[in-house]
Amino acid sequence: MSEKKIDARTVRHVATLARLELSSAEVELYGEQLNAILDYVDKLQELDTSEVEPMAHVAATATPMREDLGREGLGERSLANAPDREERFFRVPQVIE
Repeated sequence: MSEKKIDARTVRHVATLARLELSSAEVELYGEQLNAILDYVDKLQELDTSEVEPMAHVAATATPMREDLGREGLGERSLANAPDREERFFRVPQVIE
């Protein structure tokens, strides 16, 4: 691991901002983990990506679409077990004055 970029003071400061109480062991553990993440990011920065086209996703994906077909709704079947109904509508208690 290279030099520490995040010290215990920074970990405690972030914990305070996040309203977290951390033990000394947790401060040390999270500091090590955060520094390991930053070391990995530094390694990634060394890669030559000049030939790589920018992309929004790591894999070429497309949302599969299905044909939009109309069909009959549930109608009376959906209201069959309703505890309270009014004509063809569910009746519910008022929640907004």
